[in-house]
Amino acid sequence: MIENFDAVTQNVLLNLEKTQKTFWNIARPTAEFLYNTIVNEGFVSGIEVGTSNGYSGIWLGKAFKKNGGNLRTIEFYEKRYSVARENFEQCGVSDVITICPGKALTILEYLPEDLMFDFAFVDANKSESVDYFRLINPHLKTGGIYTCDNVLSHKEKVKTYIDAINSNPDYIHTVLDLPAGLSYARKIR
Repeated sequence: MIENFDAVTQNVLLNLEKTQKTFWNIARPTAEFLYNTIVNEGFVSGIEVGTSNGYSGIWLGKAFKKNGGNLRTIEFYEKRYSVARENFEQCGVSDVITICPGKALTILEYLPEDLMFDFAFVDANKSESVDYFRLINPHLKTGGIYTCDNVLSHKEKVKTYIDAINSNPDYIHTVLDLPAGLSYARKIR
C-alpha cells in the first residue's frame, strides 16, 4: 500500500513509524485499513481527533485528496501539530487538511451546526472517548463511519464509549482485531 505513494511520502511515513511509541501513532495495518475505507466508500469529509505528528493524518489526507475531499484534525499540543504541519506539507496533503489547534472537547462543542462529516477517527485522550462520540455524533452523516483506536489496548479507559456506541440504535458497531483494537461503527440513521 505505501508503495502507491510518492517517494517523499513513503520516506516520511517510514520515518514516522520509527517514532510510533513516542508519538502514540496508529499501526500501519490500521492506517491502511482507514485509508481503504475512505477511498472505497467515496468519503469526502472527515474529522480526526488527535493529530500527533501527523502519521494518521497523512494516510487520511491522502485518501480524502484522492476522493476530492478534506480533513479537519484536532491537536492540543503545539509541538505536535507544528511537526504534523511540516509532515503534511512534505507529503502534499496540507491543501486538504485543516489543523484545529486546541482542546478537542472545546473545538468539537463549538463546531458549526451545519458542518457534517462522513468519516470520523478518534485517537486522543481515551477517558474522553465517550465525550468525543457525543459531540461528533450530530455531525456524522447517515451512512458515515465512526472509528476509535486503542479500544482493546485501553479497554478500561474506553469502556463508557464502548457501552455508549453499543447501546446507540443509530449505529452498527464492531471491534476489529487490528493492532490496539479499532472500534468501527456505521451510522444507519
